[in-house]
Amino acid sequence: MAIAPPDNGTPPDPAQPRTGFDRFFEISARGSTMSREVRGGLATFFTMAYIVVLNPLILGGAVDGDGKKLSIPALAAATALVAGLMTMLMGVVGRFPMALAAGLGVNALVAYEIAPEMTWADAMGLVVIEGVIIAVLVLTGLRTAVFRSVPTQLKTAIGVGIGLFLTIIGLVDAGFVRRIPDVANTTVPVGLGISGKIVSWPMLVFVVGLLVTLVLVVRRVRGAILIGILASTVLAIIVEAVANVGPSFVDGKPNPKGWSLNVPELPKQVVDVPDLSLLGNFNVLDSWSRAGWLVPLMFVFTLLITDFFDTMGTMVAIGQEGDMLDERGTPPRAKEILLVDSIAAAAGGAASVSSNTSYIESAAGVGEGARTGVANLVTGALFLLAMFLAPLSVVVPFEAASTALVVVGFLMMTAVRTIDWTDYEIAIPAFLTITFMPFTYSISNGIGAGIISYVVLKLAKGKARDIHPLLYGVAVLFVLYFLRGPIESVVL
Repeated sequence: MAIAPPDNGTPPDPAQPRTGFDRFFEISARGSTMSREVRGGLATFFTMAYIVVLNPLILGGAVDGDGKKLSIPALAAATALVAGLMTMLMGVVGRFPMALAAGLGVNALVAYEIAPEMTWADAMGLVVIEGVIIAVLVLTGLRTAVFRSVPTQLKTAIGVGIGLFLTIIGLVDAGFVRRIPDVANTTVPVGLGISGKIVSWPMLVFVVGLLVTLVLVVRRVRGAILIGILASTVLAIIVEAVANVGPSFVDGKPNPKGWSLNVPELPKQVVDVPDLSLLGNFNVLDSWSRAGWLVPLMFVFTLLITDFFDTMGTMVAIGQEGDMLDERGTPPRAKEILLVDSIAAAAGGAASVSSNTSYIESAAGVGEGARTGVANLVTGALFLLAMFLAPLSVVVPFEAASTALVVVGFLMMTAVRTIDWTDYEIAIPAFLTITFMPFTYSISNGIGAGIISYVVLKLAKGKARDIHPLLYGVAVLFVLYFLRGPIESVVL
């Protein structure tokens, strides 16, 4: 769903003569234009550029089994490099406007659960193994078959759930919604701002930026999301220059009124030489001898389930947002998309930056009109540039970029009308899918809840034949996924 019409007000005519570049990427055939693709690529980059800063902080803040840490500058350079290359590969091979970078959640699993049991090289070796396994599943057609076995309305629910997930990510990243401290007589887990009030400059920047973006969206202004991000960033830079707000942590102490992650200041140094010393620092065999076979096996299984279904949900949501799904809810070139995603998982491990996966923030670019892999070329090029211009990549604060996530969340939410809420056999699984994602902060949890409940309810109604055979296996895997804690406690 685009928030603005094409540049000339009408969709391009596919029958008109096109260049080879246009034909390859199907720009006109998908009703897009080069300017929309460029805008979309820029919007996607700005909404996910934070990973160049955040991924090094997560991985660089942990120690492995030998007490060693990874270099943060090297992590930043490798994060940008792999994200750029894999995003561009998705653009050329998948020809789908979905960018990739180090996966949040997966990187925390690697940093705080896997690495302490072995060396960093061993941990990254398990990520490589997981990526190779997923690639094999794609090449054998199993991953695509599983994707197509999910009912269409449940796929729609996945997209809606991700929209709500994006919204809460945006609200939390901007500090507009925060966890309420554990105090007596408090039963509400989250609340507005600080003590229920908007009392900081960064929150005000977010509110103003969101309102500006919404006005632009309602008025059908081309580039509304990107303009909103840039305008919010300019306002943030001015506010920081005048009020000297500072970061959310100062000398290790929390500053609730500070900027989340990035402080919007013009950097003193613009160009920096990237440190690529972590490339190739992985080992696929030693973890099995050091930690035993069961520990690596459980870790690989967890990584596999998370990557496998997160990407499926993200692909559906982005295709749904851009009206690019067929009657079965499948985007074009699905097999190629899934193959590149699996390659990215292995590439992330090989570069010591954790599994790279598809980013739902790409929906911001689709909201700007991106429909093809050309947007990925723009986003990927900016990531590669970020290796050398790392200081500039951290100028945009969360409070500015998060406005896009909230707006895109609304756009994705509109698909909820296509679900038949009178049919409880699909409505209940859809409801669980939609609610589990934002409330558990996990796409995989939502998909798992939806699939398990769908299978159980169909069986309870005596409609086993309505269930695709593959869904039984998927449901069992998700049961194991949810029970992995008790299983590990018993067998380890």
